[in-house]
Amino acid sequence: MLIQAIWWGAIFLEALLLIRGLRAKLLSRFPVFYSYVLFVFCEDLLRFWIHRWRPDIYPQTYWITVFLGLMMGSVLVFEIYLIGLSAYPGTARMARNVLLFVFVVIFAKALVNASYGAVWWPAKTTLELERNLRIVQAFAVISLITLFLVYAIPFGRNLKGILFGYGFFIAVSVIQLTLVSYFGNKIQLLWSYAQPVSYLFVLGIWVRALWAYQPTPGTIPAAQLENDYKALIAATNRRFHEARASLGRVVRP
Repeated sequence: MLIQAIWWGAIFLEALLLIRGLRAKLLSRFPVFYSYVLFVFCEDLLRFWIHRWRPDIYPQTYWITVFLGLMMGSVLVFEIYLIGLSAYPGTARMARNVLLFVFVVIFAKALVNASYGAVWWPAKTTLELERNLRIVQAFAVISLITLFLVYAIPFGRNLKGILFGYGFFIAVSVIQLTLVSYFGNKIQLLWSYAQPVSYLFVLGIWVRALWAYQPTPGTIPAAQLENDYKALIAATNRRFHEARASLGRVVRP
């Protein structure tokens, strides 16, 4: 009974978040975020219907939607980076490329592992994929927050709410998945309550932060951050040319 109450509470907050985003004209400003919320909203309704009327296919539906949610969450991390670093195109481009590479490698590894199993998409593979991706997402969020703090980059209330809400959700997920990997079914009951309750808290953060549009404070000149990025690229290119020259001298007879 409590799980169903939490379930319907989450659906209500998701619907409220979508309605406020539409009325406050935030959908075009954060398209991936609201696509993610819409996906989770439809996912919750679908799971509820299947759990009630087709419980025999609920496990398969659950793991498929978990996988799709992981993909959507990874794209959301990209949007947070692109919007948060929009005034710093060089740094944003480097961060995007690094994140894309890491996410592709993790998804590819999970798909390869799953293809060798007796069941195409076993639960264990999904749990491993979720844990690995959540850890990568956690490092990505921590790195972005560190950049904001070190370079005093201003970011508005809306993006701050998205970032800290999703960051909290990732942190709780990493802790839960780590405990599950060590203790297995012993904490399954605790996980079944902790995860939806933490998600309700995240939805509360998002509803409060995205109730209305808040313009981002004037961005500071991008000189220091972009100069650091250009210095890093220049140093990398210099080492590459030096390594190539050294290789050429070794190979030359």
